[in-house]
Amino acid sequence: MKGILLVNLGSPKSTQVQDVKTYLDEFLMDERVIDYRWFFRNLLVRGIILNTRPKKSAQAYESVWTKEGSPLIVITQQIKEKLQPLVDVPVAVGMRYAEPSIESGIRELVEKGVDEIVLFPLYPQYAMSTTETVVEKAKEVQRLVFPNVKINYVEPFYDRDIYIDALAKSIEKELPQSFDKLHFSYHGVPERHLRKTDPTKTCRIDNCCQEDHLPAHKYCYRHQCYRTTELVRQKLNLSHEQIEISFQSRLGNDKWIEPYTDKTLEGFAEKGVKKIAVCCPAFVSDCLETLEEIAIEGKEQFTHGGGEDFKYIPCLNDQDEWIQVVKTLCQEQMVFN
Repeated sequence: MKGILLVNLGSPKSTQVQDVKTYLDEFLMDERVIDYRWFFRNLLVRGIILNTRPKKSAQAYESVWTKEGSPLIVITQQIKEKLQPLVDVPVAVGMRYAEPSIESGIRELVEKGVDEIVLFPLYPQYAMSTTETVVEKAKEVQRLVFPNVKINYVEPFYDRDIYIDALAKSIEKELPQSFDKLHFSYHGVPERHLRKTDPTKTCRIDNCCQEDHLPAHKYCYRHQCYRTTELVRQKLNLSHEQIEISFQSRLGNDKWIEPYTDKTLEGFAEKGVKKIAVCCPAFVSDCLETLEEIAIEGKEQFTHGGGEDFKYIPCLNDQDEWIQVVKTLCQEQMVFN
């Protein structure tokens, strides 16, 4: 019997500082998120970050928390609830970090008689710290706990027509009548992550990201972000001058992929850009990084720099067009595997 497991990032159990600290410990100690050797990662995370960051992060979570709980988990559950009536197999939810875990999601399906799972990492673009860590964690759980369960994985879908159509329509619905720029802000990653995930060893981390069909592109997060942006631009029939792309959420002093979102937002007004709309297509569900970092902090950065009109465009969340995309991509794996 087949089943579907939807996997997203995860969230703290609550906005209490200790719960946030527990979540950040699991998240930041993942070797595919902070890819230092264990000793140095432990020193950085447990010796420095967890002694300073949890209180501030807890306050940030409080600013976006809903009465139902974490926006990311609530929305992922809503996706499941909308998807379930459209498919004739059980659907469950798992998170890479915290609860409900990938293990608990697999167990829920197994208890319903499932022995073949389509696991869907809810990330459009491929990155070591997103898709790869979900797949590797699922493989570990499969090996240790569920050796008789077969798992197939939905591939990154950053350039799939059905996804681009849904994304473009969701953006178009929210676009103001008048704007200077449609700004695409993607989650950032350290530059070394791109090199680590490139088996071709040809990634240059430059304008090659905007070219087509280079060997490294299958593994290059930066290219895939540029490709998503270009395909949406075409769908919306916008000029290149109306589009801006940047990368947010950098941590520490390492070199991260550029341009940076905060610097871009702060500098818009100096370039005559006074009215912007911002979307975040690295995420399919609104979360801390979109609702607080962009819709709140990003707006402050833009207006502090002299900007006037700021419109945040929500993620796909549980929109019907997106649910159809999820259904189609999962059913493809069921047919071809």
